[in-house]
Amino acid sequence: MQWSYGEFRRRLREAELWPEGRMARIACYLFGLGVVLYILRAGLRLIASAWGESLGGWVSFLIFLAALLFSILAFRWLKKKMLWRLRNRLIVTYVFIGVTPVVLLVALGSLAIYLFAGQFASFVVTSEINSQLRSLEAVNAAVSNELAARIEKNQDPRSDSLAGLKKRNRVWERRQVCAWHGSRLLPVDGAGTDAAPFAFPDFFSTEDNIYGKEIREGKPFREIVRDKDGLYLRVTTMFPVGAENLIVVTSEPLDQTLVGKIAEDLGEITLHAAGLRQEPTFTVGAIPAAANIMDREITFGTFLRVINWKTGESELGKPQAPVVTVRTMPSVLYNHLFAYLGDFTKGVEYILLGVLVVFGIIELVALIIGTRMTTTVTGAVANLYDATKHVDRGDFSHRIPVKSADQLAQLSLSFNSMTESIEKLILEQKEKQRLEGELAIAQEVQAQLFPRQVSELESLEVHGFCRPARTVSGDYYDFLSVSSHKLILAVGDISGKGISAALLMATIHSAVRAYSVEKLPQMREPVAVGAVAGKSRIMAAWPEGVEVSPAALLGLLNHQLYESTPPEKYATLFLGIYDGRSRRLTYTNGGHLPPILINTEGAIRRLEAGGTVVGLFDTVSYDEDSVQMRTGEIFVAYSDGITEPENEFGEFGEERLIDLVSSNRHLPLAQISQIVTSAVDDWIGDQEQPDDVTLVLARAR
Repeated sequence: MQWSYGEFRRRLREAELWPEGRMARIACYLFGLGVVLYILRAGLRLIASAWGESLGGWVSFLIFLAALLFSILAFRWLKKKMLWRLRNRLIVTYVFIGVTPVVLLVALGSLAIYLFAGQFASFVVTSEINSQLRSLEAVNAAVSNELAARIEKNQDPRSDSLAGLKKRNRVWERRQVCAWHGSRLLPVDGAGTDAAPFAFPDFFSTEDNIYGKEIREGKPFREIVRDKDGLYLRVTTMFPVGAENLIVVTSEPLDQTLVGKIAEDLGEITLHAAGLRQEPTFTVGAIPAAANIMDREITFGTFLRVINWKTGESELGKPQAPVVTVRTMPSVLYNHLFAYLGDFTKGVEYILLGVLVVFGIIELVALIIGTRMTTTVTGAVANLYDATKHVDRGDFSHRIPVKSADQLAQLSLSFNSMTESIEKLILEQKEKQRLEGELAIAQEVQAQLFPRQVSELESLEVHGFCRPARTVSGDYYDFLSVSSHKLILAVGDISGKGISAALLMATIHSAVRAYSVEKLPQMREPVAVGAVAGKSRIMAAWPEGVEVSPAALLGLLNHQLYESTPPEKYATLFLGIYDGRSRRLTYTNGGHLPPILINTEGAIRRLEAGGTVVGLFDTVSYDEDSVQMRTGEIFVAYSDGITEPENEFGEFGEERLIDLVSSNRHLPLAQISQIVTSAVDDWIGDQEQPDDVTLVLARAR
């Protein structure tokens, strides 16, 4: 029995069907558990149906989960089998190269056609509305001139042409015309003058209203207006007649009747008079029947520019802005677009069809040629694969037979030459890996020192970036949250490069954080600790409860580095404390490049207060200063790796850095950092990065 099981397992392993991985074992366990529960459920249903039914959900869940895992495993197995041969991979690659651009072009073209069709449908609606407005404008101008002539002749101010229009054209039964001479309502159609169907447009006399200004300059008002929760097409003409202005207004409701005429040869039109958040006001028309299988429905909406008749303000961009939605077919839009081209459109269709056929033939020929070319490549690759198996076994005497004179043959010769020196390279590689491992550990440790999660203040956003010139960096930056409204900004540069600079950087990092526990202070009179010798005396200069200023903290760091590092080792360091309540940055600078504040107008301020470098002299005092950061102002601190890289045009320079930050100050800080570092990389070109690149940005909000 044991032999039979072992043989069965061996055969499954050979067929790669034995569950080797964790996912495969979990899938088998879930499937087995589901089968056991199914058998148990079937037995329980014979005893108590309620117990059996309670297991039904678990059985279905386990079987579904096992089927999902088996599907993933089957996909992996199929992919491995199909893509194992290089020939199959090349064929798949050719298919992707040939098919993917076609799919992308078709998708992009379909999206462009859909957007164009939707925009065109909206254009048809708005152009018809504008056509109605122009018609109203023509009649309104005629009525205005007629009334002006009658008033100048002291005749009865009525319009005979308007009365004739209302008798001959039923459309004018829906339209209303009102006229005012000064503030007096005129009986333009011969009726009484007690009340007007709509209010006098008071905003025409408002000085700061653009529409009132235009109509006073003699330009006609022709817009869609909202009056008493209704939408109307209104045209207004105003010009002086005698001592008063004559104002004539023609109005037509934007209702189902008007929109229905537009929808007759277009499709279904829905009007949301109060915005998309409200229910549709009405829907008119019907979606046309599809002309063919490619004729799919298009739905597109557009905002209408509406003026409030009471205030004269535009509603465009507001929640209550009216929206017109059109549902139609491409064939209908096609007929509208090419209504005047006649048989020319058929010729365009035939040309496009011919281009499509030619394109398809070219794609097919390219696929066939690419597939046949794979046979010339796979043979040489198979020989290379066989040679690698010999090398894997330690047989460096194996040589690949070379029978051609192409690039693949040169590759085989190169492989043969490589095996002669591979043993020596292996030894060198082991030594190199050991050194790289040590550097990788140092790099990983140093990466933990840079702030990974920055707790920004409500009034200040910060960002830092450091890229070492070698594996590890001698530059330093840090953000320390002192309290809910205070943040420490530290930027430094260690003398030298490599491991020694990285170790000194770690010392400064730990010292800054050790001296800055919890509530860091902002004393206006820094404690002079640089001249104090000995640890006990230093701590005595910082008694319990006394808050330390940036200058005092820098003095402590200077003394510690002076005592604990060789004479040739020193660092430059900028320390600042930002108070979110007062929006003030209190700072000092130990020999570092002065940071810059760039305001929203592009003006700059340099933060130059401070002293000499840190760790070179024992008795050093540092000046301290504070600046008020205005909203939108950007703090820029950097190392010489930003400004000192050179090419044939000279150094990158501080001025170029300021220009880049100033011109991109509206962007997120991370994006500004990327722009600056990319510009530095372009300036360096193919040369090796000469120094660590560090950039710290902060922006007042």
